[in-house]
Amino acid sequence: MLPLRRAWLVLAVVVIADIMDVLDSTIANLAGPSIRADLGGRDSTVQWVLAAYTAAFALGLVTSGRLGDLIGRRRLFLLGMAGFTLSSLACGLAPGTGFLIVARALQGLFGSVMIPQGFALVKVVFPPGHLRRALIPFGPIMGLATVAGPILAGWLLHLDLFGGWRSIFQINIPIGVAAWALGAYILPRDTGEDTSTRLDLRGVGLLTLASALLIIPLVQGRELGWPIWTYAMMAASVPVLALFAASERRSAHPVIAPSLLRKRSFVVGLVIVVGFYAALTGFQLALNLMLQLGAHWTPLHTGLTLIPWALGSAIAVGLAGAFLAERLGRATLHLGLGIAAAGLIALAWTIAHAQNDLTSWTLAPALLITGFGSGLVFIPIFDYVLGDATTEEVGTGSGMLNAVQQFANATGAAALGAAFFAQTAHVGSFFSAGILITALAAALYVATLLLVGLLPKHAQQA
Repeated sequence: MLPLRRAWLVLAVVVIADIMDVLDSTIANLAGPSIRADLGGRDSTVQWVLAAYTAAFALGLVTSGRLGDLIGRRRLFLLGMAGFTLSSLACGLAPGTGFLIVARALQGLFGSVMIPQGFALVKVVFPPGHLRRALIPFGPIMGLATVAGPILAGWLLHLDLFGGWRSIFQINIPIGVAAWALGAYILPRDTGEDTSTRLDLRGVGLLTLASALLIIPLVQGRELGWPIWTYAMMAASVPVLALFAASERRSAHPVIAPSLLRKRSFVVGLVIVVGFYAALTGFQLALNLMLQLGAHWTPLHTGLTLIPWALGSAIAVGLAGAFLAERLGRATLHLGLGIAAAGLIALAWTIAHAQNDLTSWTLAPALLITGFGSGLVFIPIFDYVLGDATTEEVGTGSGMLNAVQQFANATGAAALGAAFFAQTAHVGSFFSAGILITALAAALYVATLLLVGLLPKHAQQA
């Protein structure tokens, strides 16, 4: 066990790594139109810049926890941090869209290697009596980083440093180098690897194939006129997922604990996480595209317009973490999803009635309500999904939920992004597309709200 002061430094390194990941998964959302204006490309370019990162991150999370047991947590964390920093440099220097999308995928993959090791290292260095206190600020910090991403992106794009949008990736380089150096000095040495742990390569391969069969046609289908192969790929993802489930039941070292998949609360929880985060990502992407391409607002103007959403989320995250989730229990999720859905409906109504007369102030009330509702969900959702999980299942379940969250982000950007551009092409109005996606996001929130009653009444206790 490390001295307590050194343990807090380890936590600082892990928090920096997590903030880098969260920011990079959100800031590219706002920068999409600027990237396409500079590098060219089609409508799907914006979707791929988001989906490449989140899909690679999700798929990497599936195996990185077990790799940490095989190779060592410290070694993998530093490898992930170095790779994430170098791929950020590659993103910032990208000469074209293809190069950028590949670099974004590498960024997501290295991020998925880095993040799970950080949590494991924190658990190792803190005494049990201090661990809960050390993790208390973690949720609010990540929540604030999530909502601050678009605002930071707007500010960096406004400054127009190092070629405009490139600065949103290049800012990672000095931070990553400093965090890697501190981590190399402060992180505890690996005490040995678990040679009994194995990777289920067949399961990982099937899961990767199923994900690709779904995401690729969702992103490319509309621009190509939805040829028959796009429908065939999406249909093929279902039997491949079934093969993955069958493989997991037979595997001696499954990617997902089979006992978790037999729990109704966990399976339903996966659906809720997919619906919530797909709606969240799709709504943010549609709003950014509508305001920048339709209303011709600058990235800074768009980012500042999201401040009420960020403020509402930050307030709700603090309230949920402090006492609401404990006092209201599962009803916190009902309340949050209901408020968020109402806010999105109000936002769609505002866009429909204002359109070309939209201002940051007219959008502020609905964005504040939407952010507040979403913020109530951020903190407690995973605890309730894992409410019926045993102590042995919590680690695997948490990793799976994080992977599903990232996959939902990729799917939301792909599916709702495709619907946005399809509506724009059909009607000829970015505002009409924004209204449609906002309404679809509200419908997803309502659908997930109806499923919350199937979750455990009590949260998983750390």
